[in-house]
Amino acid sequence: MAETTRSIPDIQRRDQAELPRGPFPWVKVLSYTALIIGMLIALLPFVWMINWSLMGLSEVVQGRFIPSELHFENYVQAWQEGNLQQFTWNSVRITAIIIVGRLLFCIPAAYAFARMRFVGRNVIFALMLSTLMIPDIVTLIPNFLTVTWISRLSQNIFGPSGIWINNWPALTIPFMASAFSIFLLRQFFAQIPQDLWDAARIDGAGHVAFLLRVVIPLSKAPIMTVVTFAFIGAWNMLIWPLMVVPSDPTWRPIAHGLAQFTLENNTGYFHLQMAGSVITILPVLALYFVAQKQFTEG
Repeated sequence: MAETTRSIPDIQRRDQAELPRGPFPWVKVLSYTALIIGMLIALLPFVWMINWSLMGLSEVVQGRFIPSELHFENYVQAWQEGNLQQFTWNSVRITAIIIVGRLLFCIPAAYAFARMRFVGRNVIFALMLSTLMIPDIVTLIPNFLTVTWISRLSQNIFGPSGIWINNWPALTIPFMASAFSIFLLRQFFAQIPQDLWDAARIDGAGHVAFLLRVVIPLSKAPIMTVVTFAFIGAWNMLIWPLMVVPSDPTWRPIAHGLAQFTLENNTGYFHLQMAGSVITILPVLALYFVAQKQFTEG
């Protein structure tokens, strides 16, 4: 009777006191310690870059880590001396064309692999997935030979200059299709319930209407992931633009502008080089923070 008259909190405290205490969670402590150390190692180069970009040249030469005075004018000077406004505009155009092209090509291809039945679908999909095992550097020469061959054909139509070499098609068209993007979207499209397709068919919708009205609105997270990866890849292009736009700086991206600015100032002005590096990565960081939720979900 006394047991029943005791309050519930008293009984809970007694039960908790009787539970055996386990060993100290060393595994959790070690895990968090490793994560914190890894985070510090990953952040150190970025913190160092930002600190040097805000220093004067004398402090950089002295090897200081924290600036005594913030010099935001370094960003203005790097922007002007490195002609980064032109290279940034070039990267914006190239990146926008690649993102639009990738969505136009990858979304229908992924939908076809996920929701449509046709002869050889699994074989074609397996062949496409096998290309993920090929390093990107290996495809540079084949892509360059293909672009050169197409450029020669275009010269017969558009004149000696053609429209490929030293122009935007060579920079963008080879990257408008991505096996990883198709695979990612296909896996998500395949999870959409069949009942939605049956309901759409009853309403008289075909594959195109179902894709535009149902599949794409439900796939914002993976589509944003594809956009993020396409943006990062296009924004960081360096070797390929040097191959296909060798003589015309009109379409060279910001990665080339930063490399050129670094080579021209390799004997000093490290603070301006770091300021240019910060300017270069700001759009990528901004996109990630804006699309962080969709990116992690995708």
